[in-house]
Amino acid sequence: MKIPPLLAHAAVFLGAALVSAYVAAAEQQPVEPEAARARELVHIVRQDCGSCHGLTLKGGLGPALTAEALADKPAEGLVATIIGGRPGTPMPPFHTILSEAEAVWIVDRLLRGFPPDSGLPQARSQH
Repeated sequence: MKIPPLLAHAAVFLGAALVSAYVAAAEQQPVEPEAARARELVHIVRQDCGSCHGLTLKGGLGPALTAEALADKPAEGLVATIIGGRPGTPMPPFHTILSEAEAVWIVDRLLRGFPPDSGLPQARSQH
């Protein structure tokens, strides 16, 4: 039995779309940073982001970053905002100090309720 060309094309297109969606989803899975870097990231969010979004992340100059406030926002858009900023607004890009993987981790934590700041890790002494 020969498959009609239109059906074959549709099957190839559908397969490509599914693979593309899978790859995009896999790229957005949070990767746990090393413990010291995770503490730095929490500190950055609580202090740097908190200077506009409120130290409790409940809003200020910028909108709230609580799990409730972000619940209806697409994670990919939040990651893009962190990395690229929002031109024409006070929201700066953080691509110079954060990787995209770290932004994905931050968004994942924001959507689950962000942890408290336990301070920066102590610098190791070099004896």
